[in-house]
Amino acid sequence: MSDWIDVVDENALANGENIVIDVDGTDVAIFKVEDNYYALEDVCTHDGGEIASGRLEGDEIICPRHGARFCVKTGAVKSPPAYEDIACFPVRIENGRVQVRDNRWD
Repeated sequence: MSDWIDVVDENALANGENIVIDVDGTDVAIFKVEDNYYALEDVCTHDGGEIASGRLEGDEIICPRHGARFCVKTGAVKSPPAYEDIACFPVRIENGRVQVRDNRWD
């Protein structure tokens, strides 16, 4: 089981911003949308490229390489050329810190 990892102070990011951190060897993009935090694996399921540098429109991230869209809240694919969802990770706020963990292997 993965432990919770401190990411950033809960007030450090503005809405629409993100950061990428390593969680147990996996790059995870942390997004702040409408004052809530969401975490996705930083990989487009279409071609394996990173996703975090894409454009955020509402709650969708657009892949910077080929334009696939994903929901940052759930990781669900919203448009081709991707057809598989991105892994989504639990996020919590503890003592003013955003925390995330990789629970895929629990």
